[in-house]
Amino acid sequence: MALIDGMLQELEQEAQTTRRLFERIPGDQLTWRPHPKARTLGELALHVAMVPGSVAELVASATTVQAPQFRDPSPKSASELIPTLNDSIAKAKKALGNMDDAALLATWHMMRGEQEVFAIPRVAFLRSVMLNHWYHHRGQLSVYLRELNVAIPSIYGPSADENPFA
Repeated sequence: MALIDGMLQELEQEAQTTRRLFERIPGDQLTWRPHPKARTLGELALHVAMVPGSVAELVASATTVQAPQFRDPSPKSASELIPTLNDSIAKAKKALGNMDDAALLATWHMMRGEQEVFAIPRVAFLRSVMLNHWYHHRGQLSVYLRELNVAIPSIYGPSADENPFA
């Protein structure tokens, strides 16, 4: 099995969990934020939806890339989130699906101007940013929903609201 196969399987499994969370997002609360410095619920959810495809396309590009300009777009409605996530997962699978182990293990560089930000094997960047970073923000999203009194679905096991084992 190629290195990418397990990662793509994990990506699809985690996308299912993310979809369950997105199904609970109240459309009338997209502008809510827990703190003035925090992203809004809509901004955070759209970020979660876009991470896999954006990161995969970035890392599948040239060996050296310039750091992207980060921005926080807002969805117009909660109904945009699952289709955006589905498109993002499809982009990730397309960008990474044909990568062999040599490409994944090759050192990939991200620059900000002349300054090197990362020099890391592609597979390590994918694990750290496409997956771990994604899970981190999905966890934030679950806290936002809890603060809005929205029932949290099971993510890796029972939540206070849902027990898939009962």
